[in-house]
Parts: sequence; C-alpha cells; structure tokens
Amino acid sequence: MIRLEEVTKRYRSAAGERVALDAVSLTVAKGQVFGVVGRSGAGKSTLIRTINRLETPDAGKVFVGDREITALKPADLRAARRRIGMIFQHFNLLNARTIAQNVAFPLRLEGRPDAEIARRTAELLDQLGLSEHANKFPAQLSGGQKQRVGIARALACGPEVLLCDEATSALDPETTDEILSLLDGLNRDLGLTIVLITHQMEVVRRVCDRVAVLKDGRVVEEGATADVFLHPQSPVTRAMLAEGEGGETHDASAVPAGGRLARLTFRGAATYEPELSRVARATGVDYSILSGRISRIRGEPYGQMVVAFTSGEADAAIAQLTAHGVMVEAV
Repeated sequence: MIRLEEVTKRYRSAAGERVALDAVSLTVAKGQVFGVVGRSGAGKSTLIRTINRLETPDAGKVFVGDREITALKPADLRAARRRIGMIFQHFNLLNARTIAQNVAFPLRLEGRPDAEIARRTAELLDQLGLSEHANKFPAQLSGGQKQRVGIARALACGPEVLLCDEATSALDPETTDEILSLLDGLNRDLGLTIVLITHQMEVVRRVCDRVAVLKDGRVVEEGATADVFLHPQSPVTRAMLAEGEGGETHDASAVPAGGRLARLTFRGAATYEPELSRVARATGVDYSILSGRISRIRGEPYGQMVVAFTSGEADAAIAQLTAHGVMVEAV
C-alpha cells in the first residue's frame, strides 16, 4: 500500500543544512498497522508528511497504492490525498465550527451534495461515539473527544490510508488506551492501512504489526513488532525499551561464580506453561530468576525472563527448553 524508496529530505537555514531523512526505504503492506518510532528529531514527522507530500523529498520516490505521489501534479495530488487521512497530536480542529461542521469540512471541500454530507457526518459521529456532541464546539470537549473528532474528520472521505502523527502524545494514559483501541478496531473492521508515528514504545506494542526505528533520519531497525520488542538489535531500540514499559533490567552481579545467564522467551499459549519447572525437574538443573515479565504484543501473550543456571546440567536444560519451543539466548 505504501512504499518509500531512498527518500531523502534536507532542511536549509542560516545555521546550515540538516538532513531529516537519509535515504529511507520502507514498505507498508495493505491493512497493516505500521509504527515508526524514535526520539525527538529522529525524522518521524518528516517521514509521515512525505507520504501525503505535505513535505516534498529532495530525492527518492513515494508510492501510495499504484501511484507515485512524488511525481503528481497539484490537481492529481489533491485527488490522491482523498485516499489518505491524517490525524495530528494537537487535533487541528476549527474552533469556530461545531463538531459536526468539523467532520463535514473535507466533504464540503470536495463539493459533495448536502444530503450526502449530512448522512456521512451523522454516520461518522455515531461510529466514533460523538453524536451527542454534534452541535458543541471543540473548546467544550475533552482531549480524547477532540481526537475522536480528528479521526472522524480524517475518515470522512473514505480513505484507504490513515496517517497518525503522535496522535496520543497529548493524551493521558486512560484516554490513550481508548484511542488505541479505536484505531485497532478501525484497522480490523475497515481494513485501513495505518502508519503511526510515536516516541512511545507502549503505543507500538499495543497496536502495531510492524515497526521501524529511526535515528538521525535513518532506519536503524525494522521488523515484526514482536521480534523487535523481544529481540532488539539496535542500541537505540534497546535504550528506548529500557526507558519504557517492556524494558529489561537484571543484576548480573547476583549470579554465582560459574553460573550461566540466559534469556528465555515464551510466546502464545506457552507463555502460561510451567516449562522451566518441568525442565528443572527432568534435568536436575538449579536456577535463579533475575528478571521477568508477562505481557502482550498486538494481542499475543508473551513472557520473557532472564535466569541464571547455577548448578546441574545447564546444557541439557537449554536443549529441552529449545525443543519445547522456548527461545534461549545467552546474556
């Protein structure tokens, strides 16, 4: 659905030149929720704005569907953007217009008939749980309600792609969870392809099928969300995970001399099985658990722990764990 090929974007000022994107290549499959994560200044917002060409790259190509966005003339670009909805961190609502008028605004820009605008607006307000607020103004709504209005407006023209630029960063944790559940539902029910920009690893863990990690305008890691979270390769990814929920901490100094450290990863139904205890009984190995957690990635349960095998047949224990589907990595 979306393809970036060697996309580069530079900003020039009196202070000099800054490279915001450095030959970035990415592919987002149809119906996928794709996360782009990185620290401030990594190039996340620039990347997402090249997809609908709010930012024009200095080099490279951007495709949405079968159309090269970077090659379109203004009239064709306006038509292509109807397939691409966008929601923003700070909502970007029209404060002098009612909620219904905000949602209807893109349809009016397209010149749709009044009856169609009224029908579509009512449909979206009902779908997003906003019907009772139709005649209110943005200042009368909470942050979460404003973001729902932003989502309804982005969906007005029936897009195939939804771009989310830090859509939950201005919201409290409870409201963030509501908005993520809403986006997850839209993805599943409408088949929307969603690109989600965030610096919050928890957001990626909750809703993204795949994730790319940016640093200084470059992709330093990309893969299925579960693989990136459970087996991060980049120092940037490991640092961001350690700072947020899902990070791993353990005290290696507590390991007795001769002990072997290992990270065990359980996925799916195996997360809740007592595999380690079974293997310890079968092999006679002794172990200490130094850290561990159980959570979910995109709805799939997983467990991960760091253990120290302190005596007994560690090799036999590791072989049996591996045979039972547990991933074992030396630490």
